[in-house]
Amino acid sequence: MKQLKNNFNKEYIELLSSTIKNHHKEFDASGFKGAVFDSSWDELELKQRVRHIAKTLHFFLPQNYQKSLEILKKTITDIGIEYYLQNFIFSDFVEVYGLDDYDASIDALKHFTQYSTAEYAIRGFITKDVDKTMAILKEWAKDENEHIRRLASEGCRPRLPWAKTLEMFKKEPSKIIPILEILKNDDAKYVQKSVANNLNDISKDNENFFIQIAKNWYGHSKNTNWIVKHASRTLLKKGNTEMMQLFGFLDANHVEIKNFQLSKSINIGDNLLFSFDTISKQKLGKLRVEYAIYFLKKDKSYSKKLFKIGEYTVDAKEMHFEKKHHFKKLTTRKFYEGLQKIEIVVNGVGFGSVGFELKEAFDEN
Repeated sequence: MKQLKNNFNKEYIELLSSTIKNHHKEFDASGFKGAVFDSSWDELELKQRVRHIAKTLHFFLPQNYQKSLEILKKTITDIGIEYYLQNFIFSDFVEVYGLDDYDASIDALKHFTQYSTAEYAIRGFITKDVDKTMAILKEWAKDENEHIRRLASEGCRPRLPWAKTLEMFKKEPSKIIPILEILKNDDAKYVQKSVANNLNDISKDNENFFIQIAKNWYGHSKNTNWIVKHASRTLLKKGNTEMMQLFGFLDANHVEIKNFQLSKSINIGDNLLFSFDTISKQKLGKLRVEYAIYFLKKDKSYSKKLFKIGEYTVDAKEMHFEKKHHFKKLTTRKFYEGLQKIEIVVNGVGFGSVGFELKEAFDEN
């Protein structure tokens, strides 16, 4: 699989340098390309490459910041949204060099985000002047361009991945809500996902605050229903009773798990096969079915991770499930030989764990 960092290649840098040259005749395109692909280039990861290019641009562009912005705005317009990922460099340039020129930088970010995203760069301006920047984002939430509307939400996420957390909003998220209220009925899925992700961030630090918003929004429209459901994924995984009930997943007291069958022993790299039946004396009704695996850790304790099987409305009194979980070797998780555990979870309620042995595969050759 191609690594994302490899999208920053000679083809893009050639396009970038030639397009800048069209708008700034004094630009040393050859020198710029040589400086980008220096001796450190191959070792740089994705965000390091973005920052390296932004800093190299600063060296080769006019030292007048606003003049550089005008060149870069014309450049990104010509390059276009086809190079969405690579165009991260434009807003990164503002993030590094623009904090002391607030108005020019904000205007540039509004332009750049239409061809990429400015969700990382805007956070420095929120920190610098929260009230002024949030007022601007509130106006952007009404913009005709969905990329600008999406930035209004994505930029102020408390826990945006790959970015520093906005501690002020982790502690007190109320300033975010007026923006999300404007966007809650947005028809663009791109925007809806951002609003849902913002609310999911909020739920991790301000559970009751989020639950109240979810209750107020749910049932308002098709769009708000989708947003609230997607935003509730963290609390649903935790089995939060209020959120389960909001979506109709009532107590599972009437449900029994029968005929639980699973592989008693598997090798790392193989599939754990398991099956079970949900049985009730009445209609099963609305079910959210998951399974939890308790992974053995190096210190012999366990790490629990929940996996969703599906959500169902069942008129019958019985439903059969067959599932497999692949224990493939990952760079993000190390498996340890020994007793692991699996548990079926219905509507947030666990039905007791069952053990199985995980072994390292033995190569007879």
